Amino acid sequence: MSNIRQILKAPVLGVLAGLLGFTAAQAAPDRILNVSYDVSRELFAELNPVFAAEWKEKTGQDIKIEQSHAGSSRQARLILEGLEADVVTFNQVTDIDVLHESGDLLPVNWAEAFPHNSSPWYSAPAFLVRKGNPKNIRNWDDLAKDGVEVIFPNPKTSGNGRYTYLAAYGAGLRKFDGDEAKTAEFVKKIFANVPVFDTGGRAATQTFAEREIGDVLITFEAEVHGIAAQYEKAGYEIVTPPVSLLAEFPVAVVDKVAERRGSAEVSRAYLDFLYSRPAQEIAAKHFYRVRDADVAAANAETFPEIELIDVNEVFGGWKKVTEEHFGSDGKLDTIFVGN
Repeated sequence: MSNIRQILKAPVLGVLAGLLGFTAAQAAPDRILNVSYDVSRELFAELNPVFAAEWKEKTGQDIKIEQSHAGSSRQARLILEGLEADVVTFNQVTDIDVLHESGDLLPVNWAEAFPHNSSPWYSAPAFLVRKGNPKNIRNWDDLAKDGVEVIFPNPKTSGNGRYTYLAAYGAGLRKFDGDEAKTAEFVKKIFANVPVFDTGGRAATQTFAEREIGDVLITFEAEVHGIAAQYEKAGYEIVTPPVSLLAEFPVAVVDKVAERRGSAEVSRAYLDFLYSRPAQEIAAKHFYRVRDADVAAANAETFPEIELIDVNEVFGGWKKVTEEHFGSDGKLDTIFVGN
């Protein structure tokens, strides 16, 4: 009799297993949220449909990538406050680190999950000046001159702004042979020339291009090309300083959210996609310096050779930078107080 029960039970268990499997498959989310930095809207607007099509072809599942954009540091705070990001595509390492340190949302070694320190492309702060470059702005020194109005976002709320601050500070260290006091005074002069600190890169662009405030806008090299094309009639000119700061664009799966939502597989596949040839070509089209050697070579004429300051080499790494420059009563606060 027990054998008969086992025989009868087996098909039932098989059906239940099939139903459970079907339920799990159906429960897989049909959308993920990519929380990103302020000026990446156009980039991801082009990338996302390409990934969705590839995912559909591979798995048969329709997937929608929803976007959230704001200053990188502000975005990190929103995630810590409960915004359920499946993935983050930020423009600063520290804004992902804080998701581990303050929220335990991903592992400490998140940067090892993908190639190139989990940064599929990179850029550097560059300048956009008005037609004819009437103030003859060529380098960081020119930003500290009297009568020059400089536009860039607030380093307290924007990764874009932090890169600009560090690039200016690094240029000052080169100019003054490592003299911290002279460098701080140099950066204070640049900050004194900023008429308004917007919270993010897109708002700073609007201040410069639409409100027509300032002589020079500082933002990522990728962004200045896009703005020049968007406002072609204005005749803006791109100035790439000979020395700037390596700006990496780190990405990560927000593990705790992705695991809870059942989106871990598609989230990882999405970030893997950013390293693929199609994605790298799209990134290069949006003027990012890419990792794929062939795509980089094909776009070499677009990107002048510049000396890039490495945060790890010059400032001792992002952890040290956060403590010494961006922490409470750090060097950035001192410079702001001076203005």
